[in-house]
Amino acid sequence: MNIDQILDSKELFLIAGPCVVESEEICFVVAEKLKELSEKYNMAIIFKSSYAKANRLSGESFSGHGMKFGLEVLSKVRERFELPILTDVHETSEARVAAEVVDILQIPAFLCRQTELVRQAAATGKWINIKKGQFLAPEDMDKIAAKAKSGKVILTERGSSFGYHNLVVDFRSLLIMRRFDYPVVFDATHSLQLPGGMGEYSSGQPEFIIPLAKGAVAVGVDGLFIETHPEPANALSDSATMLPLDRMETLIKEVIRIREKNSIGLV
Repeated sequence: MNIDQILDSKELFLIAGPCVVESEEICFVVAEKLKELSEKYNMAIIFKSSYAKANRLSGESFSGHGMKFGLEVLSKVRERFELPILTDVHETSEARVAAEVVDILQIPAFLCRQTELVRQAAATGKWINIKKGQFLAPEDMDKIAAKAKSGKVILTERGSSFGYHNLVVDFRSLLIMRRFDYPVVFDATHSLQLPGGMGEYSSGQPEFIIPLAKGAVAVGVDGLFIETHPEPANALSDSATMLPLDRMETLIKEVIRIREKNSIGLV
């Protein structure tokens, strides 16, 4: 199933993978498991990983091994496991290069108001996933999506700033953004991040990932975004917010059950 079929099917889909391309080995381990789960539960899964993470609190934080290495690994994942690929772009110059490899270009939340970045990503003809900034109201996302002018836009909720070092999720946001007639995704991992703080790295509350994912599906979201890793504690980026890979099957089973209840009016 190609990316157009996935996003036009109206079936629940999943965007999942490690935060950043740490190594070919880790990406292959995650992709192999996601492919297995996709086939077992008949759920479309888009593999996600960033070749670079430009938005880091600390200059000591891992930001990737570079665009060339990252895209090479993502290209191998796409070919070997036949999964669509999503990755971040941070500058206009990256859009066309990344578009040669991936199916969806993602605009990070902190960069969602960068007009030319959105336009250049859309100009590649690829789908673009625009993550709602932690500082924006959901109503604002219609204006940002309109900058793309292609209609091939996904909108992702990833929580809103709540004072310092905390995020909250307002599920009304999902319903408001669906009014704009774009697929709407809930990022259940970054929404539980605790940004900054007294340490060098952001913290998080991953124990709430599955409950919030279930809540979003009950509300009627189109897709879920879940960062996952075989050993989150040892991950080089976002270690405090990723779902352990061995918990992915539980999450999928739970959200499918909610989706099925939704379809017959029990939720």
